[in-house]
Amino acid sequence: MEKILLSNGITMPSIGFGTYRVTDHADGVKVISDAIKAGYRLLDTASMYRNEEEVGIAIKESGMGRDELFITSKVANTDRGYDATLRAFDLSLRLLQLDYLDLYLIHWPADASKDPDWKGTNRDTWKAMERLYNEGLIKAIGVSNFMLRHLAALVEPARILPMVNQIEYHPGWMQPDVVEWCRQHNVTVEGWSPLGRTRLLENPLLMDIADRYGKSVAQICLRWAVQNGVVPLPKSVSPERMKSNLDIFGFTISDSDMNLIDSMPPTGESGLMPETIEF
Repeated sequence: MEKILLSNGITMPSIGFGTYRVTDHADGVKVISDAIKAGYRLLDTASMYRNEEEVGIAIKESGMGRDELFITSKVANTDRGYDATLRAFDLSLRLLQLDYLDLYLIHWPADASKDPDWKGTNRDTWKAMERLYNEGLIKAIGVSNFMLRHLAALVEPARILPMVNQIEYHPGWMQPDVVEWCRQHNVTVEGWSPLGRTRLLENPLLMDIADRYGKSVAQICLRWAVQNGVVPLPKSVSPERMKSNLDIFGFTISDSDMNLIDSMPPTGESGLMPETIEF
């Protein structure tokens, strides 16, 4: 599997497995175990997903060496702030049964629409992240769903710049302004909902392109993201689809087809943004 080099010199897999909505205990452990068996080495969880315990069990039962896996979690909105972030991290580490995280993210930024001191809240949360990073408890730190205003306000006082920004990213929803800012500042972009919550799977343009390459629409979406330098985080409960979603490194989408996909009108977006999120 191809690797991405982060700004601090560590590498991460160029595709990962998203665990959002994998919540049932027994089924959750099985789904995550199946993903590891399928070949995923980047597992993306969050405190808000309520499945860190299941991820930890699956990791332990896999028999994989710790350095073979890249584990991400995120601090929840209810745990923003310096002290709360430190406590939340400790709990996540215990639930995951790990000694360190490979990547820890602020799940959603505090926003002016709900927090008059949103800049201070984000700044204090980030200070806690910087401390954990400097103590060696996290290999890389970053943010999630940060728009330009949040990024600009965060990096001005920061001692360490985010290494990752995880945003919604898929054909028909590229968020080019945020992606361009991240590229200019050497921030790696991860893409959640890389299939547009499956709403892209019957898109006529994508179906036509997939037919010409002899691939599935999902494979085209994921390969497109990788070629654009974005790390997609697909999720599935089907072992067959897990394997299929990983099988994207044996072909290349042409420049002309990449441009066609890049030019798609808004399609499949979730509508979730920092100013509208309710959790």
